[in-house]
Amino acid sequence: MTVETVDHTRFRTVLGHFCTGVTVVTTHDGASPAGFACQSFAALSLDPPLVLFCPSKHSRTWPVVQRAGRFAVNVLAEEQRELSAAFGARGADKFGTVNWTPAPSGSPVLAGVLAWIDCELEAVYEAGDHYVVIGRVIALGETSAARPLLFYQGRYTAPEPLRTDLGALLAWAGPDDWL
Repeated sequence: MTVETVDHTRFRTVLGHFCTGVTVVTTHDGASPAGFACQSFAALSLDPPLVLFCPSKHSRTWPVVQRAGRFAVNVLAEEQRELSAAFGARGADKFGTVNWTPAPSGSPVLAGVLAWIDCELEAVYEAGDHYVVIGRVIALGETSAARPLLFYQGRYTAPEPLRTDLGALLAWAGPDDWL
């Protein structure tokens, strides 16, 4: 089998066609809060309850999360584009104008998020220019009925409102092998 060299620009363009949710991963090291915007987040396991996210090896916040050994994943709502941009920027005081409360682990839960997941660091694996970080879920927050903030083809987007005739599909009793 011949292995082709994959052009980085083309790779980014093709994978930009996969719509992702937008999260902010936060922690508190005992002295101050830290956090960063993260699109590479997913549920991993129901038993035990595990999630994963993938920070860049160049992230300045990831070492703080790793040292703390705990983190919260804040799932952003459609109206939180500015919050996402703030947590995606380098150098700014990301928590200066943000209301938050501590999760059971002490990690910040940002005001107005769709949901939050509080975790303990379970494992870390190197993967190219990123890490794959696995967290064991220790607490879950209440969910909101607001719409999610999504990222698609290099920009923010939002889902269309759910059509009422899709209710039967949502109540489908088939296998749930998507998770």
